[in-house]
Amino acid sequence: MKKTWLTAVAAVGALAMASCTSELPAETGAGDTAQAESSQSNNEFFDKAEYERQLALRDATPEGPADKPWEQALEPELVDTSEYAKDGPYHLCFSNASVDNPWRQVGWKTMQAEVDLHDEIEKFTVLDAEAKDDKQISDIASLTSQGCDALIVSPNTTSTLTPAVERACDNGMPMIVFDRGVNTDCPVTFIHPIGGYAFGASAADFLADEVGEGGKVLALRVLPGVDVLEHRWAAAERIFADRGVDVVGVEFTENDTAGAKNIVSDYLQREGQIDGIWMDDGTAAVAVLEAFEDQGMEAPAISGEDQQQFLEKWKSENLTALAPTYPTYQWRTPVIAALKVLKGEEVPSEWILPQPVVTSDNLDDYLSAGMPPLHYALCGCQEMPGFPQRWK
Repeated sequence: MKKTWLTAVAAVGALAMASCTSELPAETGAGDTAQAESSQSNNEFFDKAEYERQLALRDATPEGPADKPWEQALEPELVDTSEYAKDGPYHLCFSNASVDNPWRQVGWKTMQAEVDLHDEIEKFTVLDAEAKDDKQISDIASLTSQGCDALIVSPNTTSTLTPAVERACDNGMPMIVFDRGVNTDCPVTFIHPIGGYAFGASAADFLADEVGEGGKVLALRVLPGVDVLEHRWAAAERIFADRGVDVVGVEFTENDTAGAKNIVSDYLQREGQIDGIWMDDGTAAVAVLEAFEDQGMEAPAISGEDQQQFLEKWKSENLTALAPTYPTYQWRTPVIAALKVLKGEEVPSEWILPQPVVTSDNLDDYLSAGMPPLHYALCGCQEMPGFPQRWK
């Protein structure tokens, strides 16, 4: 069955933050030390209840196929979707926030491959908002008039896109939101991994164990005011304070890999020794390690992400490392969810996906030879048609 792809996807640059934008107020003082930052007791981005929920979910047993984490769910509360049941073939529509970073590019390729697996999807209409709220608002309005059977949305920002999603819900079609949320419960399901607190805490616990009380850690952040990234740091900040870790600096790299390397070089000159590197985004991890190499120093304990170039360096150099993840396999789940809804099958109202952590013990499970440096290992795409060429 032929699928029609209507896309407005542009090829864009690579080194950007993982999957997040925000409308939270920006911080000031980029480059200040942790002592100059807000303590965890008054951090405006710290929500104790949500922090504790996410940390507990790390140990929850997922429900669903053991070999398909993109179909699994943590503590799901199922909702009846029989009101949306209809015969196929189906026309699915997707309003995408952007493809402006490697994480989103890998995810987008994975979503297209998932669509290709389902012959009952006759047409897949996609509009790319290019990281612009006003364009995505217009895109959603356009898609609601194009005969879509279900609409998938990955919002550019939360509160600004909420009215547009609510208006689309009023048209009666089922809405599936993933990756970033909106402030309404009108979508049939909201799909996402555990969250930023879990990511940041996993990395901070690892580093605290490795460097010990009084150990020196440099925290590298991408940008201020990005909700998921703020949650990552809020969790880490709390753990480092509780564990007595000496955070010698908290620096924003602004997605500049060379800049990140220079920051680390400056701190090595200033401090003489850094025992650990904590990162809220692992894109610059390899460059950071090169700063130590340039000064003839051993690599510190470091947290990165499931990006190919970091995993390869970790393996080849036997690094002391950990990679929390924000899995790109989540891009498969909205397509699966949309089809379940259109067939009247139950889905979780909040579909929380597992959020694995790459360790030295399971590193080999995530490495795929010959993949591009900025590929994300947890794409869930290794057994999909066209792998690996499609992801190159």
